[in-house]
Amino acid sequence: MKLYYFESSNPRKACAVAKYLGSPVEFVRIDLGKGENKTPRFLAINPNGKVPALTDGETRIWEANAIMAYLARAAGSDLWPRQDDRQIELTRWLSWNASHFTRHAATLVFEHLIKPNFLGRGPDPKVVDEATGLFKQFAAVLDEHLGGRTYILGDTLTIADFAVAGALPDADRAKIPIEGFTAIERWHARLNELPAWREPFPARPQTRAA
Repeated sequence: MKLYYFESSNPRKACAVAKYLGSPVEFVRIDLGKGENKTPRFLAINPNGKVPALTDGETRIWEANAIMAYLARAAGSDLWPRQDDRQIELTRWLSWNASHFTRHAATLVFEHLIKPNFLGRGPDPKVVDEATGLFKQFAAVLDEHLGGRTYILGDTLTIADFAVAGALPDADRAKIPIEGFTAIERWHARLNELPAWREPFPARPQTRAA
């Protein structure tokens, strides 16, 4: 298997799960700054031109959540639960996260990190204010849910935890307002105890895309 990545929030999730599971993947860094994600060779793997992506023989998978699920199932890990009802609950949190929690966190990452560092533009105050308010609204939902729970699905770590926490390592730099959401802070501190979450990306040098 080959896992194509760049050091950003979505690939972080897939790389963290691969390292946590000890998955037999070859990490292949795609340099977005050099446009390696737009080459014909990479577009044949993921026509969206995005990372992460995974190849396993003739299988081509993109989207971090799908890659995490694939790796967990391949490893027979409880990161992807076996019970149907827990799979439905996990899917609910993955969908909620994509539509609400990380959606607004990602906007703050874009405004405070991507725009100034890669596009040479400052953040838009109106966009920042709106995203901050919406993030707090949905952070309150997550914070209440996590009260009394170790992980999102209870006592068992799953890919939902890796997915929902995806942008939080950038919270300080991206001004993602998690301060005061004590259950979220405790939960993310627990994830930070995992070496694979703290250091998800392989050390360079690694395999070139070409």
